[in-house]
Amino acid sequence: MRIERLSNSVDAKKLLTNLGVDSGGVNILTSKINHYLIHIKDLHVGGANILKQDALSIGADLAVPRGTVLATTPKVDVVLIATQKQLQILTKKELAQPFGLKELAYKLQEILNSKKSRHVEIMGVVNANEDSFFEGSRFKEINAINKIELMISDGADIIDIGGVSSRPNAPKVSAKDELERVKPILDAIKENKLYEKVKFSIDSYEPKVIAHAMDSGFKIVNDITGLADDEVCKLCASYNATAVIMHMQGTPQIMQNNPVYESLLDDVYKFLEYRINKANSLGVNDIIVDIGIGFGKTLEDNLSLIKNLEHFLSLNKKILVGASRKSMINEIYPSRVDERLAGTLALHLEAMRNGASILRVHDVKEHVQAVKIQKYLNNI
Repeated sequence: MRIERLSNSVDAKKLLTNLGVDSGGVNILTSKINHYLIHIKDLHVGGANILKQDALSIGADLAVPRGTVLATTPKVDVVLIATQKQLQILTKKELAQPFGLKELAYKLQEILNSKKSRHVEIMGVVNANEDSFFEGSRFKEINAINKIELMISDGADIIDIGGVSSRPNAPKVSAKDELERVKPILDAIKENKLYEKVKFSIDSYEPKVIAHAMDSGFKIVNDITGLADDEVCKLCASYNATAVIMHMQGTPQIMQNNPVYESLLDDVYKFLEYRINKANSLGVNDIIVDIGIGFGKTLEDNLSLIKNLEHFLSLNKKILVGASRKSMINEIYPSRVDERLAGTLALHLEAMRNGASILRVHDVKEHVQAVKIQKYLNNI
């Protein structure tokens, strides 16, 4: 006799099917195997007591701090432990409960929905500036168009064009200079109708640059400031563009000067939630969120965000992750920027497993291959 401990990430449905379990049994048992560990913060203590009893009544559980039963504090942090099936039942139960549990039920439902299979898109990076941190991403005019066409043939879903470096301590650039850098590429994209082959994103927070990109057939605005400027929001709304809202602590000039968070996951979540609401209020309806790897984060912060990416799934938005060739890899395994492809793939595949829908990369072909292999492994 031989036994094997299975990981929490095992594909339960495939496992049961391969065992020869009948189709009806596969669906029933799969919902009992898949477990969820959900950290709920600032829950009304009355709601916590109700949720605890409801969870226990169906075989799930809720970890609560001492004093919860006696309601010694108005709000508590709790951890819900439930199978997929239990979470489905609990979601329905809490819709009829007070103390914010109805709102919680909707968020739990979003988590359940987010676990369904999703298409992972590859966003290739092309920079029109000479000081981007990776030399291999720098292109001008005709060379940029050649690179774009190569990325398209390699399988890119989106191509992100930028003209200003956002690396730590990068110098500020005027909107005029930024537009001069990217304009030849934007005009060539429009002239060659490349926007008909792939989606284009403009990596900018300057309204003049964004407007020119939109007029060139671009559909996505990738704003590292997280739509801080209302004019950018209004532009996105007027062009019916998709907005990427990224989290950054500080600015590129100071963001790595001892970044500190009260609660990393909560701070990033609340920022993204606030900016989503702001964007919606100004008419922006199609939104992607970016946790901002390397933008005002320590190595431990970056790793925690990737490992806990599911925390952001309840925002009910696609999640973009861009760790491509960044210095966090060098902190783990000393290496030059041009030596960090393997580390990049490891980080991005982990992000993909944890909920990322878009990977922003310098190496399109390698990522398309890695994602395809990972999906194939998940389906055998």
